[in-house]
Amino acid sequence: MAELPESWRAKLTKGSGALVTVRIEEEAQAAPAEEFTTDDPVFGIWRYREDMADVAAYVRKIRQPRYNRDGSRNEP
Repeated sequence: MAELPESWRAKLTKGSGALVTVRIEEEAQAAPAEEFTTDDPVFGIWRYREDMADVAAYVRKIRQPRYNRDGSRNEP
């Protein structure tokens, strides 16, 4: 225990004669992100639509006739 850092020793409640096993694992290395590409001609078809510039506002607008602000459904 004497070889442990002081902050670790403070967390242990055993006496100084206790046997402590410490396992240190290597952190997994994140794989480099691959650049997304596609040959699909319809990918991004709505990219330049001005009415969808604010996505959250657009979705609220199309959901408004179906749902109330509290999440309940509008009845016809």
